[in-house]
Amino acid sequence: MIVQIHSAFADPGEGRCSATMSAAAPWLRRYVVGYGGYRALGPGPLRRRMFPMTLTTVLLDADPAARLVTGPRGTGGLHDGPAWRDGVSVGLTPAGVRTLLGPEAGVLADEVVPLDAVGGPRATRLADRIAELPDWPSRVAALDAEFSARLRAARTGPARIVDRAWHRLQDPAGRAPVGTLAAELGVSRRYLELEFRRRIGLSPKTVARVARLQRAVGALAGPDATLGAATAAGYADQSHLSRETRALLGVTPGELFAFVQDTLRAAG
Repeated sequence: MIVQIHSAFADPGEGRCSATMSAAAPWLRRYVVGYGGYRALGPGPLRRRMFPMTLTTVLLDADPAARLVTGPRGTGGLHDGPAWRDGVSVGLTPAGVRTLLGPEAGVLADEVVPLDAVGGPRATRLADRIAELPDWPSRVAALDAEFSARLRAARTGPARIVDRAWHRLQDPAGRAPVGTLAAELGVSRRYLELEFRRRIGLSPKTVARVARLQRAVGALAGPDATLGAATAAGYADQSHLSRETRALLGVTPGELFAFVQDTLRAAG
């Protein structure tokens, strides 16, 4: 299962939340990597720091104003719009966006758009239904059933080259340079770059950098985590890690470490 942090409270100590996570059904994982349940504890507005991501995220919030779709993004930033507080996030691959949201979803890179603008009334009904369910297992089962039905109704074919390349770039073992990856897939580097821009909105190099950063963030999330573990996620050395965290998130590795640990405590 591909695990990525979508967002967290922008300011340490700003709030607390409960969180849970489940993978999608095995036959869906080419399209849906998994579901994240979240609930903010306490009142008041909550600013979010959004992390760079290679996934598109659908936020099925109990509050209709906070039902959003956030596209993949190459850099992080602050979100001061409607605050999602209680609901389920759904992580979609590029193939999942096309197949389950439909071609009208277009390229969502760096976008934050209302759910109904992308998914229409059907997405609104799904969010309403999920909000009414009493527990996490029933929500996961309902989402698996909904996306399975959509998949059966869709016209799917063999994985496109861009989808195969995207999945390779998420794999910690798949760190081949973009040119090498393109050659292995039987296309030119230029063709692969154009397909990524056209269908995802980010270059393959950016997708690889963001996937590596998310692996580093995951390495910082354990109780015994160290900056050395983050460096081992695919960086040449700590200076390399420092350059990338500054470029993609605007923070130092030490600041990122503290931020991730604060987020874990808030979700404790």
